[in-house]
Amino acid sequence: MHQTSSRLLRMTDDDRPFTKDFKDLFATLIVSLLPLSAHRVRLTKVEHTFLSEDAINNLGSLKFSQSNRMPDPKDPSRIVTTTTTTTFSMAKDMARSICQRFLEARFIESADGKYQQIYTMKGSVWQLTPKGISILDRFCSRNGIQQKQVAELCGNSLPQLVILEREGQTDKLTTDRGTIEVLFRRFVGIGGFNIKTTVNSADSDSVSDYRDGLTGVKMAAERKVGGKNYKNTFTGKAVTDWLMDCSTTVDRRETFDLASLFVEYELMEAIQPDRAYQAQYPSSQLFQPTKHAIYQLTPKGQDLVNGALSRGRVSEGEPSGQIRPGVARDSNTQRLDKILTDPALRLLFRENLRETHCEENLSFYIDVDEFVRSCKSAIRQAQKNPTATSMDGIKEIMAQAYGIYNAFLAPGSPCELNIDHQLRSNLATRMTKAVGQDVAMIDTLREVTALFEDAQNAVFKLMASDSVPKFLRSPKYEPVLKNYDFDAAPHGTGKDAGRLLERSQSRGNRK
Repeated sequence: MHQTSSRLLRMTDDDRPFTKDFKDLFATLIVSLLPLSAHRVRLTKVEHTFLSEDAINNLGSLKFSQSNRMPDPKDPSRIVTTTTTTTFSMAKDMARSICQRFLEARFIESADGKYQQIYTMKGSVWQLTPKGISILDRFCSRNGIQQKQVAELCGNSLPQLVILEREGQTDKLTTDRGTIEVLFRRFVGIGGFNIKTTVNSADSDSVSDYRDGLTGVKMAAERKVGGKNYKNTFTGKAVTDWLMDCSTTVDRRETFDLASLFVEYELMEAIQPDRAYQAQYPSSQLFQPTKHAIYQLTPKGQDLVNGALSRGRVSEGEPSGQIRPGVARDSNTQRLDKILTDPALRLLFRENLRETHCEENLSFYIDVDEFVRSCKSAIRQAQKNPTATSMDGIKEIMAQAYGIYNAFLAPGSPCELNIDHQLRSNLATRMTKAVGQDVAMIDTLREVTALFEDAQNAVFKLMASDSVPKFLRSPKYEPVLKNYDFDAAPHGTGKDAGRLLERSQSRGNRK
């Protein structure tokens, strides 16, 4: 069973690739370059590096196939293979532009240890940053790619990036207040402030401090500004450097927006704005991403870090639905509803699932939500206007279905979920059956969607019974979780959260 599809790289309103496609493209490129060899930089050989021209040449024609072999459910003596193939192709100028974006997103860096801002067409030697290695590792884990060198690159530990959620239709970051507060706690450091004894050290371009993703922004122990001494200050550039290296931002403009929210929510404040930058960019009144803009924590920011702020909230935003009928108010099922409808809680819950090696449950849950939404939209479009273009959309959704199946549901898949045997057998029977064309493919998609929702329901129940109690008991998250009233009615934060709640409620009513 081989499913292929083709489409243009999705671009956002501000003309950058959608983050998921962008990360997949990056990881596919690096896999195509493996094994990364040693290259000479001045007088030293640097391991696990690549040349500018090698990446540009490979981007000209990239192909990634994901396969899963299994016995035919109807005839165990027969082996059935399901395969999805993704192909990227582009001209050299576009390839260089994409590599420039990889550099700006902090996926790669110059192997000579210097801060290089321009990706050259040839000759330069590059290496993956810890952030880039983390993205590669997640891609390989999901797709079952086992490469010795990937394990070598990862070493003993990967950076603990703050995985920020994005809106499915626009790719904009989710920036509700709860998420910003979680991000801010990480920004100032898990184990305390990252104090530097000198201003020069605090303001240097080096980002080596951030390799673990847990160390906070570099602060100067003492700094004189306007004739007055201030303690624990940091520059606007240091803020954006930390956000680029320690979270899943992919564009510096995103870091400007996040930092502006730190100021807007009174978590940090400027003690010396960069007036020249403000004059040049009038929209930057709250935050300036330069070395000349100096910031410090506010009392409210300090209280948040110390765990003194307690607002007893469920989530920020308007109510998006009613309590799940027939579910006890203090049940873990309802608590999971609250987690799924609050982006900040989802962020922390995902971190906890990653620590307990079952992040695939939440990834699958959210992927299926996105799939079902896209599937229904594509079917409506194809039935309303059955053109070649709309049917291409159906084929693309079918390819997505095989991608989800091969990653999470097929026997022996890389992120195989714990679902019952009968459901797994039903899925295997459907996914190994020939896929018809046109109208028949739409019928197939409806069948697949129903089975995916059954699997999603099983995963929801598993997370509620097993993962939620562990999460709520974790000492690591107690300072944040104590601010939430888990016995109040769930609220949503935005359209995606509302859909998650609506769908989790409907699953709760199914037997």
